[in-house]
Amino acid sequence: MSANSFSQFAWWKTYLTPKRYSHNKIPDLTGKVAIVTGANSGLGYATTVALAAHGARVFLACRSKERAQEAIENARAEIKAKYPNAPTPQLEFLELDLNDMTKSSQAAQDFLKKGLPLHILINNSGIMNCPFALSADGIETQFAVNHMGHFVFTMGLLDRIKESQPSRIVILSSLAHEMTPKYMNGIDFDTINDETKSGNWDRYARSKLANVLFGKALARRLANEKVWVNVAHPGYVATNLSRSTKDVWGDFADKMFRVITKIVAMSPRVGALTQLYLATSPEVERKDIRGRYFIPIANEIQPVHYSRDVDLQEALWVFSEKLVREKIKA
Repeated sequence: MSANSFSQFAWWKTYLTPKRYSHNKIPDLTGKVAIVTGANSGLGYATTVALAAHGARVFLACRSKERAQEAIENARAEIKAKYPNAPTPQLEFLELDLNDMTKSSQAAQDFLKKGLPLHILINNSGIMNCPFALSADGIETQFAVNHMGHFVFTMGLLDRIKESQPSRIVILSSLAHEMTPKYMNGIDFDTINDETKSGNWDRYARSKLANVLFGKALARRLANEKVWVNVAHPGYVATNLSRSTKDVWGDFADKMFRVITKIVAMSPRVGALTQLYLATSPEVERKDIRGRYFIPIANEIQPVHYSRDVDLQEALWVFSEKLVREKIKA
């Protein structure tokens, strides 16, 4: 049975698909420049190590310089130990606060000032199942960080990415996008900031649906460019993404989640392979893979029907641009 034939709304998909990519398939990336958001830990860190070990110059786009510098030192040591023939790692910090659209825009400008090409952008960072709060711009935080911050950052870098083609943009989503409740009708634009209209998990699912919608809309706009945009669900990975579980569901749920994670979850090194496939595999260009959705490890499936709705993709794009005009300070 092919991955495409599995029914939707099936979390178990990721446990039945084959492993189609591995670290030894990553090509030589010498001369390539990459940005990984949320690169100081988890999937972002594992992705950064893999890219740098194969020759890419990687910018760790993070909020904390201290944590990024610690990650850089750890990555250098790991690459030296695991990849003895690798070139000297080229790793740099880029300050990025996805909770603030003005700062997200500034981060893009800070990179552009360096005068470098940009061949790979991996929108990896995210938050999950957080208690309700508003971002610096007054936007529900999961939607703000997971979608709007990355929307602003990506659009600020887009001309440079096009100038640097062939290039790749990888957007991380989640199987949780399938769980967007029906009452949201895809995305409930009018009630995003109303705490009474949605729960923490519903808000996370909405933000992950936005990731898929954005990826497909962006891929369509770049259809005539050598810029390949795709979306990845990394799988169930042992990261700190579930750090809000205790605050939201209590101590018992947190402990149970940790036990399950220890038994079932992939390591970040393995979980990063799907986004690494989309960012580096020659197959993406050879097969002209654009605007598609992949689950572990590097298997394409159809995302939920909402995400394939072109009208909803465009509605999100218009809504996002409107927020940018309203919120970003000159």
